[in-house]
Amino acid sequence: MSSPKQKLFTGYQIFIIAILAFLQFSVILDFMVISPLGVILMKTLSISPSKFSLAVSAYAFSAGASGLLAAGFADKFDRKKLLMFFYGGFLLGTTLCAIAPTFEFLLVARVVTGIFGGVIGSIGFAIITDLFAMQVRGRVMGFVQMSFSASQVLGIPIGLMLANSYGWHSCFWMIAGLGLAAGIIMLIYMKPVDEHLKYKIDRHPLHHLVATVSKPQYLFGFATMSLAAVGGFMLMPFGSAFGIHNIGLTMEQLPTLYLVTGIFSVVAGPLAGKFSDKIGKFKMFTIGTIASMIILVIYTNMGITPFWLACVVSIVLFVALTARMIPASTIMTAIPAPEDRGSFMSINSAVMQISGGVASVIAGLIVVSAPDGKIEHYDLLGYVVIGLMVVMTVMMYYIDRMIAQKAEEVPWPTSEQQPINNEGPVPDLAPDVI
Repeated sequence: MSSPKQKLFTGYQIFIIAILAFLQFSVILDFMVISPLGVILMKTLSISPSKFSLAVSAYAFSAGASGLLAAGFADKFDRKKLLMFFYGGFLLGTTLCAIAPTFEFLLVARVVTGIFGGVIGSIGFAIITDLFAMQVRGRVMGFVQMSFSASQVLGIPIGLMLANSYGWHSCFWMIAGLGLAAGIIMLIYMKPVDEHLKYKIDRHPLHHLVATVSKPQYLFGFATMSLAAVGGFMLMPFGSAFGIHNIGLTMEQLPTLYLVTGIFSVVAGPLAGKFSDKIGKFKMFTIGTIASMIILVIYTNMGITPFWLACVVSIVLFVALTARMIPASTIMTAIPAPEDRGSFMSINSAVMQISGGVASVIAGLIVVSAPDGKIEHYDLLGYVVIGLMVVMTVMMYYIDRMIAQKAEEVPWPTSEQQPINNEGPVPDLAPDVI
């Protein structure tokens, strides 16, 4: 008689995946909703594309700065407490966005939101690295980062409908309300995440920060992931304006476009994570990158296009981007030693946010809004992003080789030696890489 199949995750681990996914959902939605609101904000607040890109980059720069400041403390406290603190600040910033009467007030509100929201993702990744083994981490990252797509399926269409009916402020009220409910659940049911404290880091927070950024292998990882942020911050802020004025979509069609695209991306997220664990994370990343480069050439050169075809191109683009970002993020979790995970993830998030902020400003200078509203030079941004994808692929190859070399030196335990579904934190089956 065969024994029952062992469950991959415990009930509590499923809860952790779900709560981290929702927190990511709310934070990503808060950032992503700015893109489809771009047309409304530029008209309502009478601002230019360069000013709008400043509102986007303000979040990124403040998130990057807070990530660097938080890095020294990230491994000195229970990760749950850190998560609660920064998520509370994020909800405060979102509420300020909801009551913003002017562009200047909104700019300040975005800074506050970025200071707190920019650190949440890095804390979540550190928790994932603490609690889940490397050979299942692709699946976990696939589900957690599925929140990126879910924000399109649920959040952005609903946000646009609210904006069209009740004004753009209502989008931020929706995010703040849902976030408050999630925060209460997390406060009640989430257990402390403090296994990393047993390493007893006695260094001053500043010394811990310096020690983390002084490791060449860590710096190489930061540089690699910074390139991943550039593409999104360059293209996405002007996506709605490009869709309406260049592709010929209407404001009523935008929610449907995001909805259809998001549905396919939601399915693609877990699949990308699963295949990353099966065929290899770098191989999956390469497949997603090649597909992304091909479809970017098509997308950024589109003119007036039938709605159905615009949906197809958008679906393929976002699925391809999902297929490259999930394995890339998973590979990064294998780099830091346990005592450096929080600091590494915070700095990595900070570098990505700052790089994205710079990219957004540069994009605002390159892109020009013609008198009829048409977005010009969007194709140039596409070619720049493709070039950066090529560079990132080469860098990711060397990181993957270093990880493989270290794994050969220190063999991974088998599943019989280390069960996956124990009730406590699951030790990382990958060695302390690099």
